[in-house]
Amino acid sequence: MTERYALIGTGHRAQMYLDAMRGDHADVAELVAWSDTNQGRLDFYQAQFVASHAAVPLRFAPDELERTIAEQRIDRVIVTSPDFTHADLVSRSLLAGADVVVEKPITINAEGLRQIAAAIEASGKTVVTTFNYRYSPRNSALRELIQSGAIGDVTSVHFEWVLDTVHGADYFRRWHRDKQSSGGLLIHKASHHFDLVNWWIDAAPRRVFASGGLRFYGAANAASRGLGARTPRNTHAGDPFVLDMAADPRLKGLYLDNEHLDGYVRDRDVFDDDISIEDNLALLVDYDSGATMSYSLNAHSPWEGYRVMVNGTHGRAELEVVERGAVLVGEDGVVVVDPSATPLAGSADNLRPEGERLLLQRHWEAAVEVPIPDGIGSHGGGDAYLLDHVFNRVTSDPLGRPAGYADGVKAVSVGIAGNASLASGLPVLIADLGV
Repeated sequence: MTERYALIGTGHRAQMYLDAMRGDHADVAELVAWSDTNQGRLDFYQAQFVASHAAVPLRFAPDELERTIAEQRIDRVIVTSPDFTHADLVSRSLLAGADVVVEKPITINAEGLRQIAAAIEASGKTVVTTFNYRYSPRNSALRELIQSGAIGDVTSVHFEWVLDTVHGADYFRRWHRDKQSSGGLLIHKASHHFDLVNWWIDAAPRRVFASGGLRFYGAANAASRGLGARTPRNTHAGDPFVLDMAADPRLKGLYLDNEHLDGYVRDRDVFDDDISIEDNLALLVDYDSGATMSYSLNAHSPWEGYRVMVNGTHGRAELEVVERGAVLVGEDGVVVVDPSATPLAGSADNLRPEGERLLLQRHWEAAVEVPIPDGIGSHGGGDAYLLDHVFNRVTSDPLGRPAGYADGVKAVSVGIAGNASLASGLPVLIADLGV
């Protein structure tokens, strides 16, 4: 049976869902209506529908959500709008009679969680939070390894995630730089990571202690390093932090060409003076299972990827992923975004090649490498599997990958508690959040 969908928010992330409903999942999902506060972004995606001879969805304004759900008989609403809007749009959709698929994070604060919980209880409708990293084969392989009992009962986890000066820097150009809009990287980005740990070790977070700050980006840091005068929009020739949206048809079509409609500037200077999020973060998290996690996030690394070490009563599992081995600058002064085939400067070999490796070492035994299956699509090969589960309403599988409302709450609760700990300087109990 084909279900009727509405989508709210047509920025970059919407593309995955729009492609799915025009392509592999057109037999089960029909996009009937869509909405964005910027009509130019709707125009950008509408051109794709026209080019592929697909039916163009009905446009509706955000304040017409309830009427649209009723009149168009919407079964599900997909929410891909900025994080601070999630609680309102999710709860309104539920109360209007539609189920919801929401991009992580489900919301950015405890008030939002309470609002959504009340709407679920009142409506009886469902919420799916899309954690695509669960579906990456390397992450699924680690889950399967832990689930098999190979390392025994989990006692502790160390998790390090590094964002490079391409991907990491981008959070400091966009609306994400405002903590009131995104909740900071502990909410917007790290909810992915906290969900992975919750899922890997099958436990719920109990207590969080956080430390961190803005130590690389921002005006004060630029001044302390003698970077000189800055402009709100970075157009400095030869600056590797320049983002040339005019050279990228997608960024140009979605954002640059539509600035006049709402004033949103997508390429603000990462060393601006109104950045309120952190770029270095460290957490200690206790779980109800008795396990603990040490976690770190750096948003200005020279390479991008993550390392996870899981200790257990029978041994240890280690996953290392290099998503991008280096960010290099070419002879023309332009950043090389995909330097995977380029040797590092001054070296005959690339010493940090892109790749992934999962090791298992049990007590009294040598380490062995655990095979990782190939994936399909982006986000470590997980998006295609996620979309199949979302649009076919799969609610369980042997690895427990489909994520519901409770999973979204557990993931974002770590970040909410972390932000509270950053503010107070004290550990915060998840139970004290009132969610």
